[in-house]
Amino acid sequence: APAMLITLCYLYLWARCGPRRAALVRGTVRSLHRSRCSFTFCARQPRPGERVCLRVGGKVFCTGEAQFLDDLNRWSVLLVSPFLHPEKLLPAERIAFVTESISAQTENLQKGPDSSEEIVKWSDFCSPLAYKPGEPFKLIAEASVDNFSSLGIAFLEDRLQMDNGMVPHRIVYMDAVTPAGKSGLGQGEEEKSKLEEEEREQEETGAGEQHHLHLFSCHECLQLETSTIESVKFASAENIPELPDDCGSRREEKPDECLEKGVKSRNLAGKPPNILIYLGAEAAKARFEQVKSVLRECVDAESYTIYPLQPEQVLRDPWIDNALLLVIATEEPIPEGSREQFMTFLSRGGKILGLSSSFTFGGVQIKPKNKLRKAVHELVVSKKDSTEVKLNLLVSGCVFEEGMKGGASKVKVWSRLNNAEQDPVIVHLTHGSSGGEAILSQAHLELDSSCMDVQTEEDFNLLKMSNSKRYEVLREILTCLGLSCELSEIPVLAPIYLLSPDEEIHLAFLKWLEGNVDAEGLRASSKVSLKFILSSRESKVEVTPSLMPVITEMGRFSSEHFSLKTYQQHLQTKNLGKILLFTEVTTTTMNLLDG
Repeated sequence: APAMLITLCYLYLWARCGPRRAALVRGTVRSLHRSRCSFTFCARQPRPGERVCLRVGGKVFCTGEAQFLDDLNRWSVLLVSPFLHPEKLLPAERIAFVTESISAQTENLQKGPDSSEEIVKWSDFCSPLAYKPGEPFKLIAEASVDNFSSLGIAFLEDRLQMDNGMVPHRIVYMDAVTPAGKSGLGQGEEEKSKLEEEEREQEETGAGEQHHLHLFSCHECLQLETSTIESVKFASAENIPELPDDCGSRREEKPDECLEKGVKSRNLAGKPPNILIYLGAEAAKARFEQVKSVLRECVDAESYTIYPLQPEQVLRDPWIDNALLLVIATEEPIPEGSREQFMTFLSRGGKILGLSSSFTFGGVQIKPKNKLRKAVHELVVSKKDSTEVKLNLLVSGCVFEEGMKGGASKVKVWSRLNNAEQDPVIVHLTHGSSGGEAILSQAHLELDSSCMDVQTEEDFNLLKMSNSKRYEVLREILTCLGLSCELSEIPVLAPIYLLSPDEEIHLAFLKWLEGNVDAEGLRASSKVSLKFILSSRESKVEVTPSLMPVITEMGRFSSEHFSLKTYQQHLQTKNLGKILLFTEVTTTTMNLLDG
């Protein structure tokens, strides 16, 4: 306590010296970190029990009671969880912390940083590890002590900028990242060992009340979950690139190398197969359905999911690393904050398709030509195989400037109007070193002859005759942007198999099942009902999206894609993962256990 008092007094006496503030904060953070004291940078008044170290305007740097995380089921882990191998990712001189940010409109008193001051970008000083959407938006990250101090100083001086455009509201250092009621703070090694032993016994015996897996605090639960996932991975014919290799099962590899491999495999796996459509602030649902319908007719609909991206989500939600393609289909101006997010998406390897939008970059400019607006014109499109396609499309009334200077971006004209000026209407641009690219079109590739903007019968006929070529060009563009446009056959739904590597557990489960299905073996649900086939003498049941037969006799199971024997060899738990439901093809696993 005397040492803490001296530190606080020292900070108070010298904090007014602006040039020394940074050094003092860094020294204090390092001292508090080593003393395992919880501390916070926040934009609010201190609470009872918190001691203010430094106040700058409306923001404070204070120490106080330990901070806890709750609702851990709502957190999404990025790359490799720090809690899988905390001793490897968080060595003694690195800090784990939580940053809370809120929407800009929520923080009415937020003061923008002075243009003369150096802006500190949050992600440049730390490594994000997990996030929790909502208000406030929360991020768990880790950083060196000095980098964490830099974030705190920038926060106090209104110079900290979040990557998602939100306003930083609080930065909380914690000695241990644990859920409420399960803190490791202040516990001796003996108490921690006792707690872990109790948790291990509960898993092995299956006794006690049912609890959610508290993965962030219980290493045993995390190891159990990882073991089960690894068993599925080894037993499947397809590797799962999103999951890092289990360090514990590969003893010839060094732990650090194993973690690095996990990070690399996640990056090599690329982005999730999501397509986002941005239509601006005044978009009607019909417009979204119109663009979505055209895309679904071009890409492999079984491989991609299409979602709308609302203007408020652009700055709030973590979509940048969770989408392959962003389609911008609005003529209204793009807000500066949204534009910055779109450029960040490109810099991280994202792809953008502009459909008569105002979005440009890399020196490319849009020039309005009113005589072209709502008119059908002939285009000449250069294909990848050096051939040309001529077709008629409705144009936006704008063209791209000739003599474009892309700067760091490479600009290539893909299509021109077949007029005297040969105005460019489709251009291809690249951005950054991670494969980001965009194809921007001032021709309405998404509109056909039924569009309300078609004014004459001649235009109607021209569009109708060009319809197949319009799809040909759109597929060429989407393929260039890395999407698969080969339409695959929809596979036939398959029955479910109830499997277990342990015969005793399998029989015990079947006995339990008898009292939990109706007389016909049906387990009814609001979305998908399960019809358990308890005997080979029962008649065959047709598989439908709403009724899935479950075959319980393991002797009838065989699959080219999954080996129960391999799964059993790699499973290292006593109870967890011993009952499986396996099917080759299903509509969605989300609804199978509903209810």
